[in-house]
Amino acid sequence: MDEPSDITQCRTGMAVVRKHREEIPAVVDELVISCNRDGCFDHIGPEPIPSREAAVDILKRIRRILYPGYFIPTRVDQVNVKYYFGQETTALFEALSEQITLAIRHDCIRHNQACTHCDERGQDAAIDFLRSMPELRNLLATDIRAAYAGDPAAKGYDEIIFSYPGLFAITVYRIAHRLHEQDVPMIPRIMTEYAHSHTGIDIHPGARIGESFFIDHGTGVVIGETTEIGKRVRLYQGVTLGALSLTREECESLRHQKRHPTIEDDVIIYSNATVLGGKTVLGSRSVIGGNVWLTESVPPDTEVFLKKPELVFGKKRR
Repeated sequence: MDEPSDITQCRTGMAVVRKHREEIPAVVDELVISCNRDGCFDHIGPEPIPSREAAVDILKRIRRILYPGYFIPTRVDQVNVKYYFGQETTALFEALSEQITLAIRHDCIRHNQACTHCDERGQDAAIDFLRSMPELRNLLATDIRAAYAGDPAAKGYDEIIFSYPGLFAITVYRIAHRLHEQDVPMIPRIMTEYAHSHTGIDIHPGARIGESFFIDHGTGVVIGETTEIGKRVRLYQGVTLGALSLTREECESLRHQKRHPTIEDDVIIYSNATVLGGKTVLGSRSVIGGNVWLTESVPPDTEVFLKKPELVFGKKRR
């Protein structure tokens, strides 16, 4: 008796699947071979490497400590606040010291360095970071107040902490900058690029930014590695504080030199303005208008705006 047509079709389909699956081992062999070729990137071997997922988890742990009570599902009050900080800080120390140790060890092996006691350095760096957290909380409080003072749409501090992408990016930057100052490799950049991917705000952990910093809206803001920003500075969306384009040779020679601008106290830079170059200084209390392109310094108390374009009005043709 002949098989029903639907059974025959199923058998044919399974045979096709089996044929394709049988090709997988050959693909796997080629992938293994590709790991031994120059020009491809992989991390296959016994040497350790930090975890991006762990670095992001550490960020979340730090944020729960910097903003207690905001990013947890349970209540924090005077009854349990000491327990809360004790639990969170101890867990942070364990996770942070492990990842810093892995990052240091990875650099030591990669650069063929002599033993630098990675475990001890990782724990030292982690406890140093923990000691800096009260200072970080005070610094971020100035940023929150600056956001409230600079944005009439803000209904309160809680709204800013919960929802402002600019504050999130600044929080991550200040955490990463502290680790960068401690010469922790790789992890600070993972952190700021995580914030970049979530907010569209790109702040290099090496930048130096003073208190009461406010980024309004924020999407498209870029702040380069050697940028220096004073106190009470306000940026709007699309602002670039960048470096001039370099050849490959120039890039290598300037890798550890100042390439990005200096922004002094109380400067306002409006949307889509571009300020480039390590010798460019925007003097205190200057105002830079939208869409301005600057590669030269501006004296204090100066306004820089584009000349208003001419608008042409005409009757719409039907």
